Amino acid sequence: MTVSTDPVRAQDRDCAVIKLSWDEPERFAAIFDRYFAKIHRYLARRVGIRAADDLAGDVFLAAFEQRKGYDVSRETAGPWLYGIATNLVGTHHRQEKRWYAALARSGALPAWQDDENQVTDRLAAAAAGPALAAALARLSRGDRDVLLLVALAGLGYQETCEALDIPSGTVASRLNRARRQLREALGGVNPARDSPDIPYGTVKE
Repeated sequence: MTVSTDPVRAQDRDCAVIKLSWDEPERFAAIFDRYFAKIHRYLARRVGIRAADDLAGDVFLAAFEQRKGYDVSRETAGPWLYGIATNLVGTHHRQEKRWYAALARSGALPAWQDDENQVTDRLAAAAAGPALAAALARLSRGDRDVLLLVALAGLGYQETCEALDIPSGTVASRLNRARRQLREALGGVNPARDSPDIPYGTVKE
């Protein structure tokens, strides 16, 4: 990967903004602006919108307080923020299980993003929505964290390692195990190739 030497672009990178915020706290607002919507969406799909409204703010408060410990060799702050978000979800694991159980009972369909190349897969996943939600609730916390960082946050293996501070081999084994358990729960059906999207709808919590 080629790193730009352009001074403006260099100053705009996440790592540079966070480092500047060590002495100029107001600079951290740029990180909030860049990532809040993504983090909120990830949390909403894990614990429901109402809980996400509170947790998303907690993520950025924790990140702000921890900013001086940020590894500035990592140009992108996304994995760091998703890691904080995932840890906070862990403190609300009962809420998360209730959320997926509610989705399973309601039969709420996912809000898919349009993708002309995956229409068939998306429709199959929509049909499997309630069963998929129930299967997710039965996964261990560690397996579910890895699966959802990949499937919802779109993180790669290395980014997931950074987010959870675990070795790449652990990420691979947890992801493979989670996918296998989901396929078994769905009768061998793979709802959306190897990275299924997760049911996301409006249900009563």
